[in-house]
Amino acid sequence: QVPLVESGGGLVQAGGSLRLSCTASGSIHNINTMGWYRQAPGKPREMVTTITTGDILITNYADSVKGRFTISRDNAKNTVYLQMNSLKPEDTAVYFCNTKYSTIYGTGNYWGQGTQVTVSS
Repeated sequence: QVPLVESGGGLVQAGGSLRLSCTASGSIHNINTMGWYRQAPGKPREMVTTITTGDILITNYADSVKGRFTISRDNAKNTVYLQMNSLKPEDTAVYFCNTKYSTIYGTGNYWGQGTQVTVSS
């Protein structure tokens, strides 16, 4: 069973919007946070946004996306969404879903397969 399944990438013009979704497998337990990272060609992977899955909602955004991107969650569906508005060419990257979980042995994380987002100027 694939741990994380992503969808929603594509090609959009600058100023447009896209919505990504990521669903975690029911086999993953004790999820602490879910989030999105991205990697552009020739650049390291960077955090875009994260969200906690507990009763207290805590979100974190990279400065470059604040005010344009919004992360949300549906805990019942083990799904996190990324609404991306006012997209810019520099947002072009492969976007990876990530989930961090904890066990009695420690912490771990899973990565999605990545979904391409391309913003044309």
